[in-house]
Amino acid sequence: MKLKPLGDKVVLKQLIAEETTKSGIVIPGAAKEKPQQAEVIAAGPGGVVDGKEIVMEVKPGDKVIYSKYSGTEVQLDDETYIVVKQNDIVAIIEE
Repeated sequence: MKLKPLGDKVVLKQLIAEETTKSGIVIPGAAKEKPQQAEVIAAGPGGVVDGKEIVMEVKPGDKVIYSKYSGTEVQLDDETYIVVKQNDIVAIIEE
């Protein structure tokens, strides 16, 4: 099954963050607060949403930072996704 977002919605998959302390101890991602970094899985078409013209600025494969308490978590095929509005994305991570 595939998620196809509508309007200005974006489907994100949260990036797993493992962190290593200075002494070399690995802290698994589940043991600390979730990061707000995710990869864009799918983006809606944009268009006119609530009377405003929306141009989608993110595309699948982009790594982004999103607002902490935004979005809706969705479980699909044993994977967890987050569906947010494009304006809940605060930055694109360029490497």
